[in-house]
Amino acid sequence: MPRYFPPPESANEDGILGFTEGLSTGLLLDAYRHGIFPWPFWGNGEPIPWCSPDPRAVFEFDDIHISRRLLRTLRSGRFSATCDCEFESVMRACAESRQPESETWITGEMTAVYCQLHELGHAHSVEVWRESELVGGIYGVTVGALFAGESMFYRERDASKVALIHLAHHLESRGYLLFDIQQWTEHTGRMGAGEVSRDEYLRRLAEAVEVPVTFGDELIPWTTTDR
Repeated sequence: MPRYFPPPESANEDGILGFTEGLSTGLLLDAYRHGIFPWPFWGNGEPIPWCSPDPRAVFEFDDIHISRRLLRTLRSGRFSATCDCEFESVMRACAESRQPESETWITGEMTAVYCQLHELGHAHSVEVWRESELVGGIYGVTVGALFAGESMFYRERDASKVALIHLAHHLESRGYLLFDIQQWTEHTGRMGAGEVSRDEYLRRLAEAVEVPVTFGDELIPWTTTDR
């Protein structure tokens, strides 16, 4: 059972369990361990909703789809990828990329606390570079063999997709069991994301968080031999 939250199954029809007045690393780790995540759509200083939607969106490693165009991009060598080199920059770029339609989604408070999680080894990023310029990336939270993807951005076409492909390959190579993306979108669906019931997600989550895998210090990148 969560320490700070009601049971995730008690969420309302919108997937909301309740609200808090702020964020902390303790709240976040308890939440992710039990299938709950924050969604502060009202902005800085407002109560933060905590969610556990049903169904839940996930990437199954075997189902991730690489289009022909994306495959050409990956093979071209146009981009390079790293991990955990610019975590805060990736978060800030994700926040900027969602304006103005979702201006308040990644708040300043969120950025500060997730950077603390990064320092604790529970939040990670993949960065995509065009020469020395950061042009895409993705970040998320890890607990055991769970990776909970939070957001991604691009400044050049396909750069966020490249980040996702490298991340998925890295996670599978490191032994992660569950790649959670919270809610399905047409964009993630085109890349192979699917949905599972909350009950199934929680069952798989309970197993994953007990598996002692680590993210590692260096990215294990996708290569042309992987396709």
